[in-house]
Amino acid sequence: SMFGYYVQAIVTGEGPVENWAAHVADPFGTNGLSLALMGQFAPAPVAMFAASGRVSDNLAAWYGPERNKWLGPFSDASTPDYLTGEYPGDYGWDTAGLAADPTTFAAYREAELIHARWAMLGTLGCLTPELLAKYAGVQFGEPVWFKAGAQIFSEGGLNYFGNPSLIHAKSILAILACQVLLMGAVEAYRANQAGPAG
Repeated sequence: SMFGYYVQAIVTGEGPVENWAAHVADPFGTNGLSLALMGQFAPAPVAMFAASGRVSDNLAAWYGPERNKWLGPFSDASTPDYLTGEYPGDYGWDTAGLAADPTTFAAYREAELIHARWAMLGTLGCLTPELLAKYAGVQFGEPVWFKAGAQIFSEGGLNYFGNPSLIHAKSILAILACQVLLMGAVEAYRANQAGPAG
């Protein structure tokens, strides 16, 4: 989602809430191309959304040896033995051998969970100020996420939560140092098995 927000910011110059509002206002004019492509390239429905009710039959398309694979019927000879279809997203493709060692693969899965959770928090941080400004009337200096950070380079600096008495930031180096220290402390706490693994 964060990559999508970056691309969206570059292409439209608007925040995610403003783009969403434009899509809702004119769904056919704005989404026509994406709907056509989605209908053409989308795979069969995921098991939990399938209408047949036969969960075991639907899960076989996504898990196990007869699951969907990256080259379709041509991928049988190219699927490594260690990719058995046990984990979500296993389409039998691992040219770099990242999942060959079970210990390393477990560490990669844990890192992916952590990164996904940070991305979800980032999404919340991107959307909340813009939603509050647009629909609740809360005043921020700049509610759009990619424009808000640039305020630190302005003459007056950046006020967190739009309040100069809370945190008034003027130096990008000070912000960077604080983020490195705080994130380093959180990651050290997690890595030393003192906190939750994921």
